[in-house]
Amino acid sequence: MTDYTPTEMMTIAAARALRNGDVCFVGIGMPSAAANLARLTHAPDIVLIYESGTLGTKPSVLPLSIGDGELCETALTTVSVPEMFRYWLQGGRITVGFLGGAQIDRFANLNTTVVGPYDKPKVRLPGGGGAPEIATACGEIFIIMAQSKRSFVDKLDFVTSLGHGEGGDHRERLGVKTKGPTRLMTDLCIFEPDPQSNEMIVTSIHSGVTRAQVTEATGWPVCFAHTVAETPAPTAQELEVLRELHARTARAHGNAA
Repeated sequence: MTDYTPTEMMTIAAARALRNGDVCFVGIGMPSAAANLARLTHAPDIVLIYESGTLGTKPSVLPLSIGDGELCETALTTVSVPEMFRYWLQGGRITVGFLGGAQIDRFANLNTTVVGPYDKPKVRLPGGGGAPEIATACGEIFIIMAQSKRSFVDKLDFVTSLGHGEGGDHRERLGVKTKGPTRLMTDLCIFEPDPQSNEMIVTSIHSGVTRAQVTEATGWPVCFAHTVAETPAPTAQELEVLRELHARTARAHGNAA
């Protein structure tokens, strides 16, 4: 019996992937929780950037959106969105982009646009926002998503953000010089790209999770690394800081959080 939830394990695993020297472009939601957990634990010098143009922001509560005043009030400075994208992002100044999505495929391409046919979708999603640019211009990409066959699909309904395309050297052939997705954290395991094919393969499984559970929750024939590690359990400090962050957010935002 564990004393943490699968979502907490996923968020903590994602936070651990970030380094103290990173400049991180943060998505709202689970990426924001992971990035701020890293800042409040092992990476106090990490520079967090949000799409609204806030540089070096240090929110005390998690933002509801990129326009949340908490981000601007706690930022080192705020620049215009065109400057953010043209100078900071496309200028190669951001080491890590942290993204999520509604659907992902085996090469870590992401869909945040529609479920079903584009012209008559079953569900119309929020869209790309800055994610397509983040996916190609950041030095590398970390992805955090809850794992199920509904979201981990064999074929995307729409490709919003480029991962490794069709696999292999597809990014390079498209003229994209950044690494793309290097780590995918879920509530069951951690994926990393195969060195040759760039298909996302399982390199670490969370405690108490079986290979059969990972396979059952994946919409493609999942591959496992030759040696699969067990993800270290959350520490007491990681859980305490994460839970207090969520508690502060709930107190600040109430039902909106």
